[in-house]
Amino acid sequence: MKKPYLIAGLGTMALVAIFITYLYMGKAFEAKPWEPEKPYPYKSEDVTFENKPAKVKLAGTLTLPSETGKFPAVILITGSGPQNRDEEILGHKPFLILADHLTRNGIAVLRYDDRGTASSTGDFQSATGVDFSMDAESALAYLKTRSDIDTTRIGLIGHSEGGMVATLVAARRADVAFMVLLASPAVNILKGLVTQDSLIARSFGVSEKEVEEMKKVNRQVYELAASDISNDSLKSQLTILAKNNELKLPGQLIPPGVTKEQMMEANIQRFSSPWFRYIIDYDPAVDLAKIKCPVLALIGEKDLQVTPWDNLPLTQSILKNAGNTNVVAKELKNLNHFFQECETGSPKEYADTSQMFASTMLSEISAWLNIRIK
Repeated sequence: MKKPYLIAGLGTMALVAIFITYLYMGKAFEAKPWEPEKPYPYKSEDVTFENKPAKVKLAGTLTLPSETGKFPAVILITGSGPQNRDEEILGHKPFLILADHLTRNGIAVLRYDDRGTASSTGDFQSATGVDFSMDAESALAYLKTRSDIDTTRIGLIGHSEGGMVATLVAARRADVAFMVLLASPAVNILKGLVTQDSLIARSFGVSEKEVEEMKKVNRQVYELAASDISNDSLKSQLTILAKNNELKLPGQLIPPGVTKEQMMEANIQRFSSPWFRYIIDYDPAVDLAKIKCPVLALIGEKDLQVTPWDNLPLTQSILKNAGNTNVVAKELKNLNHFFQECETGSPKEYADTSQMFASTMLSEISAWLNIRIK
């Protein structure tokens, strides 16, 4: 059986179809029509750098404008789940698109495979957001060694959970020149996941009665994961909870070829992982309040994973209340979690369009950056 791909971002839902792409099993994904093709009008270099304390070697690609000089740079940080340097999902390569756009606009871009993924070493499964932030810091340290990078103008761009990882780094370091948050949460993660679960379930046709029942169960799952009980105790209690609520799992959320038992076991393993136990107890507001550098926050109008109506105003208010007035928070019309033009924002639509990171979103980023790096 083909290995399922977990939704990038915060698509981690108890008793909800975390294996969305089972829906697309057997479908061949071809290169999208607007993926950049070689030869590129800029330099592209495969690089490696090391997170020495963790003994992790990270592999990536650095793209630079073709002329000589010292260039401002950005580091791209992927969303949830093991991602390669292109943040590849469902045949899409959003970070390839973003790196190409920014490099054509005079900005160097470093993107890299997550630890334990593709050409990078390390163990992804045992890592938490703190570990990923240390990997990103290693990327920053690497760029500072290069003579073709302006070390006073290095910033971070994080997508979904990658935005939280970027925030962890920028909260610790004064040398992050700017930060772009793409569909990155600001609300309490437990609260945000309950909202996400409901919206995505509705997009799959689940009735309001079933949604309300599911929310009650999911909240119990998340509260257990956020508690300080041992992992063995957590798994035991999650198993009991899953069996007691097996009949409440809506049929629309069970992917083809997957049994309820398989799905529940996958959820139990995922929600007892170090990664999830860290993130469910994480409050983005704490680190956002420490950010002093300029910030651009973008969320799609139809994003069901990180909703714009609560996360954007909260991002802006946290930063401004902490004294950071160099903040732009913007909702982008008719775009989903991957900044694709869409009908509803449902994850069912992610694979069904050739578009990824719409031109309107790319233009917002490059226009904002060009002001910051002059």
